[in-house]
Amino acid sequence: MTDLAAEIIRQGTAQGLMIATAESCTGGLVMAALTDIPGSSAVAERGFVTYTNAAKIEMLGVLPETLNAHGAVSEEVAREMAEGARANSKADIAVSVTGIAGPGGSAHKPEGRVCFGITSRTGTFVETVEFGALGRKNVRESAKIHALTLLRRALSLN
Repeated sequence: MTDLAAEIIRQGTAQGLMIATAESCTGGLVMAALTDIPGSSAVAERGFVTYTNAAKIEMLGVLPETLNAHGAVSEEVAREMAEGARANSKADIAVSVTGIAGPGGSAHKPEGRVCFGITSRTGTFVETVEFGALGRKNVRESAKIHALTLLRRALSLN
């Protein structure tokens, strides 16, 4: 995992690109992984931890209508979170994470469902990953690794 974060910092530094994160269920783990790497200040622009719907609205500009229609754990909200993080920072690339870490969930939104968004000058991509009921710690860790993987992929496309 440290290798993945180090590769992101290396690629971002080489390309002169800055990264922002918008995190809900991971609570800042993605940005923490990046800032664990020496030299990360050249790439890590800022991280938004927006655990509540109010924080998503206030800090990222997520529309209340989107939250009401789709819920916080949705690709629509993940898209608005990523785009809001990029718009409210000096970042070139932003990644978002919103999901059900557990315990619990529902039949409609089960534990382990996490929605991701990533946006850059090449556009915005969203996806949902069903990690399953791995337990809170493991869902959060899996989501962090997936978000870092998305960042590495986005850097290779820029």
